[in-house]
Formats: sequence, structure tokens, C-alpha cells
Amino acid sequence: MDEIYLSVVIPAYNEEERIGKTIESIAAYLARQPYRSEIIVSDGGSTDNTAEAVRRKMLEIRNLSVISRKNKGKGEGVKDGMLAAKGRIRLFTDADNSTDMSHFDKMRPFFDQGYEVVIASRDPKDAPGARQAVSQPWHKRMLGNMGNLFIQAVALPGVWDTQCGFKAFRDFAAEKIFSRQITAGWAFDIEALALARKLGYKIAKVPAYWINDPRSSVRLSSYFQVLKDTVKIRFNFWLGKYNL
Repeated sequence: MDEIYLSVVIPAYNEEERIGKTIESIAAYLARQPYRSEIIVSDGGSTDNTAEAVRRKMLEIRNLSVISRKNKGKGEGVKDGMLAAKGRIRLFTDADNSTDMSHFDKMRPFFDQGYEVVIASRDPKDAPGARQAVSQPWHKRMLGNMGNLFIQAVALPGVWDTQCGFKAFRDFAAEKIFSRQITAGWAFDIEALALARKLGYKIAKVPAYWINDPRSSVRLSSYFQVLKDTVKIRFNFWLGKYNL
């Protein structure tokens, strides 16, 4: 049997209402591709029927599975899914489907060229052509821009959008990066990309067309938590906690 080429990991928490449509959209894209694939939903201890909604879809979609775990944060959910995946390329995407699966068409050529990590960015300073269907509220844009300058100064220079939830890794890179991941919350993206650089992996960026969902679970306090965790990540590198 052919090996799995692409694994798609979806971290989810209380996503009963929209997880079905997101799975259908991703499955429809994958059904058109010439390679073998899988979809893994990493359910973070949802208090609604997210896991059951996924299991109902498993009756229709053969390459779909669900991982159930305690709610320790999005980072922990992505970590579990990426380490459970079997694909040569492992991609995680948000449960709200804000970045359509077709963006992988832009990523694949970079993997063919030897890149180990490819990320989507909503910022044209990273990738010309990046844009948002509907701009975020002004206060979120302002906090995001200020926060990004801080993130670049402390941990990840040269990346203007660290938080877009559509990132892909070669299998060996995913295993080395996510097995070392410590951060369970929203700043895990920063940690993963910083680890990729420390491990010597090449990172490519593709432009995202991002559709903001007003029901996003990211709260204002989360922005400040990301900045706090960014400082912790910097100290973790200094203290040698990643066993590099």
C-alpha cells in the first residue's frame, strides 16, 4: 500500500457546530489529489459533542480519525496530532477553516525544492499577495502589529505573521520539533518556528487569503499571554530545555 503523503491535523475545542463543514471541505480537496492522505481531529476535552460529530463523519470519510485528550491548549492539541500523524508532510489547520485547504497547492512546490517547513502568512511583508477577506477590528490589528515586533525582537526575527494557523512540516522535521515542544498555549507557533531555525530547517512562506470568523475563541487576554510565553520560550533556549 502506498505511504501517506499528507496528514492534516485539526485541533478542536467545542467545535461541534462547524467541525463537520470543515472536515467536508478538507476531505473534498483531498479526494481530488493523486496522493494518499489522512485527517486527524485532535479534540481537546470538548464539553460539547465535538468528538461525536467527528465520529459521525468517520462513517462517510475513511481517512478520518479523532484523538481525545484533556484540554491543555491549542499547542498541546497540535503536538499530539502531529506526532500521531503518518504522512510525509504534516499540516495543521484551524477548525474554523479560515485558511482554505487549497493553500497547500502553493506549499507543495517548496517541499519539492527541499524546504522542511512551509507556513502561510496573512502579512504581505512575509509573502506578497497575502490578504484578509475582512480586516480584523482595529484594536486587534494594532495589538497584533505591536506584538509581532516584540516577538521578532525576542524570539523570531523576520517573520511578520507567526500566528496564522496553517503550517506544514516534513515528517522528520515535525517529529524533531514537536517532540521538543513545551508550550501548550497560543505561542506554540512561535516555539515551533524558533525550533525549526535552531535545527537548521529552511522555512518558506506563502500568501494566505484569510477569512476571519467572528466566533473566534482568541480573547484579548490571549495576546498578552502570547507575549509572556514568548519571553519564556527565549529563556527556555538560554536554559537548554529543548535538548538541541
